[in-house]
Amino acid sequence: MINISETAAEQLKTMLAEQETPNMFLRLGVSPGGCSGFSYAMGFDDNESEQDVYMDIEGLKVVVEKENLRYLDGLEIDFEESGMTGGFTINNPNATATCGCGSSFRTKEDAGKPNEEPC
Repeated sequence: MINISETAAEQLKTMLAEQETPNMFLRLGVSPGGCSGFSYAMGFDDNESEQDVYMDIEGLKVVVEKENLRYLDGLEIDFEESGMTGGFTINNPNATATCGCGSSFRTKEDAGKPNEEPC
């Protein structure tokens, strides 16, 4: 199960409404890399695959590839405003280590493929 706060969902709905392509949804995933082993992927998409799992979270269509679910189960996404800026925050209970910038992680079972580039 993936959790998206009401604040983050409202921000994502606003961003989706600004997209020119109809029927877009939020795609979440991970890819090898980052300084800790895996990097988060979060973006809008309109291409569907048989390898995808679909969820309705806070009124948003959220899609995750089946193979990524084990890394994202229990994931919490929030949106925080700070002064004149704001951004999404991710809390992943599966992560046993994260990088300083919080954009990459590794799990107890899988270290991923860290690269040499700093955050």
